[in-house]
Parts: sequence; structure tokens; C-alpha cells
Amino acid sequence: MAKVSANGIEIAYDEFGAKDAPAVLMIMGLGAQLVRWPMSLVDALVARGYRVIRFDNRDCGLSTKFDAAGTPSLALMAVSRVLRRPVRAPYSLSDMAADAAGLLDALGIERAHIMGASMGGMIAQLFAANWPERTLSLTSIMSSTGNPALPGASLQAMAILLRRPRGSDPAAIVAHGVKASKVVGARFQENEALMAERYREEVTRNHEPAGFIRQMAAILADGDRRERLKTITAPTVVVHGVDDPLVPIAGGRDTAASIRGARLVEVPGMGHTLPPQVIPAVVAAFESVARPADRFARAA
Repeated sequence: MAKVSANGIEIAYDEFGAKDAPAVLMIMGLGAQLVRWPMSLVDALVARGYRVIRFDNRDCGLSTKFDAAGTPSLALMAVSRVLRRPVRAPYSLSDMAADAAGLLDALGIERAHIMGASMGGMIAQLFAANWPERTLSLTSIMSSTGNPALPGASLQAMAILLRRPRGSDPAAIVAHGVKASKVVGARFQENEALMAERYREEVTRNHEPAGFIRQMAAILADGDRRERLKTITAPTVVVHGVDDPLVPIAGGRDTAASIRGARLVEVPGMGHTLPPQVIPAVVAAFESVARPADRFARAA
């Protein structure tokens, strides 16, 4: 595991594939460390000739923590959201997109394919909007636009997301992670032992429950991104599970409708996880925009 100084913080990352290959920057979701990206997806992209870079978002994993900023109140954020009032956050999703740009700077990468899942999809969208010249393509997975008119998560999915275990007992944290994955995974379920192994790896690397809340505050504070999404010019594909109980399919459809020329890939049976059953669809969707972008970049 390596670290770089970028955008005023320390960012932990790993990478796979040839350094002279087209880069894919993978941005993970709320409270999720870089290891949440399945190695089956990483290996598939490397086998297709890409340099794959995963990293821990700020306030997560081995990257810089913002404990000095305190922990926002979930109750106050919920009230502000209902009343359509601004949510205060220690940092923004745009700050997190700037972290991604800073990581590319530190690695000497001028342009990259940007892939994000869930909150990572939101950050990836903002990267593509704010750094169009650095975005070869955009792949937004199980994410949304912040449109307040969209349907929200199911009660069961929201409950499992927010009722995180208290304390730092590794067994309880792993058990909750496995249970949460089962709830939001819909029809496609990953092997339980593999899920437990991945959550144990996350707990061993770092456990930062306050960072989860601060990241959630950044999501709520960002608001409606649709006008910003209209400025995206990169070739874009939106991948979303038809059965996603946490970010319903309407979020993916709204994302695709907000980005000019975006292609929407709806995956029946897919929820809000990346089990083996959905990896081929994700890889194919990514290649549908990445391959033409690579050819254009080589010709330019």
C-alpha cells in the first residue's frame, strides 16, 4: 500500500497493470475502503490492458481523517434535508473530487477513465464536470443526481445503513457488514465467507465510523447536481441495478438523462453491491465508452 500527498492530505492507494497503459481511477462509495472494489473487476480491467488505481477517500481507510472537524448530527442533517435547508459539512464532494485530481497529479497521470460507485459515482460525476480535459470517460455505477424528487431508499435498506454497530468489536462490525450487503444486494448475492473476509480486511486496515457521518454530510450538502451534470462532455455510461433498494433505479435513469449522450445499462437482479454476477456487465459497459475514447486519444 502506497501513499501520496495530494490536495493537502495524505491519500492511500494501490495500483495494478502496466504504468504506460490507459489509467482507470476507481472511486468507492460511502464509508467504503478501496478494498471494497472486487479484485475480479480489477483483474478483468488489467487483462484488457488498463492501469487500475484504487484509493481510499478522505476520512476512510488509510487516508487522512478529519476528526478535528467533529461529527455532524444525523438528526440535524435529516431535519435540514426535510426542510430543504442547507446541510453543513466539514468538506464537500467537490473537495473529494479534487482529491482524485490531486492523486492523478501525484502519479503523473494527465488523463484517466473515471469510474465511481454510489457516493464514488457522485464524486466521479463532479470530476468529469470540473476536469473535462482530464476525463477520458465516465462510468457512474449505482449512483444518482441529488434530485430531491427522486424516490429514496427502502426503509429496510436505510435502517441497515444507519444502524451501525457501536463500539469497535471487529466481529460485530464484520457481522453487520455482511448483513448490510445481504439486505442491499437484492437477487445477486456474493458468497458470505468472501463478504466476511473483505469486511475483516477493512476492519484490520482501519475503522472510522465518524468519517462515515462526515462523508454522508458531504453527500447531503452537495444537493442537486443535474445542472452540473449537463456540462459533462466525456463519453459516459451509467450502470444501475434494476432491484437496487438503497439507490433506486430512478437515480441511474436520472443520471443518464442529465448527461448529454450518456448510455444507460440497467442490470436486472443487481442491487447495491458488486457481486460476481454483475462484473461482466460492468466491464462491458465500461469498455463501451472507454475503447472509443482510447482510440480518439491515440489519434489526437
